[in-house]
Amino acid sequence: MNNVTQLISKYRQAPWRHQRQWIGLFLLVIVLVAMVAGIYLNVTAGASVAGREIQILKDDIIENQRFNHDLETHLAELTSIKSMHTQAEDLGFEPIRPEDITYVIVEGYIPPPPIDLSTNAALPAAPLIKTEYTQSLFDWAAQAFILSTARSGEQP
Repeated sequence: MNNVTQLISKYRQAPWRHQRQWIGLFLLVIVLVAMVAGIYLNVTAGASVAGREIQILKDDIIENQRFNHDLETHLAELTSIKSMHTQAEDLGFEPIRPEDITYVIVEGYIPPPPIDLSTNAALPAAPLIKTEYTQSLFDWAAQAFILSTARSGEQP
């Protein structure tokens, strides 16, 4: 029994060693919590920066769409009938009268026949799918079987 108590006393640690172990464990927990908090803050900051960049890009898209609509409106104003008529008059153009038109007759010219849209007679259309692609897998396998048996000389 005496040997057992000596062994226990030898392996028993001093109280300051227990305190040092608890302090080390406490500091380890604090470091782990700080690392998790740092990672969380890093991810959150990255997400907020990405969100802000998305908002900026959306604002740019809206601004560009407004600019495009303004340009389309300006183009519509420039190509309106009233504006084109005014520009033509400013350039010296004037409306043409029927007596001012000169027609030129070209020998050998045959005008194309008029298109008749009143009939429903349509030209036969070419098939959209080639006949090679309309055969089912089962039909193909049966045909291949028949051909292979015919080559070998057996009857199916």
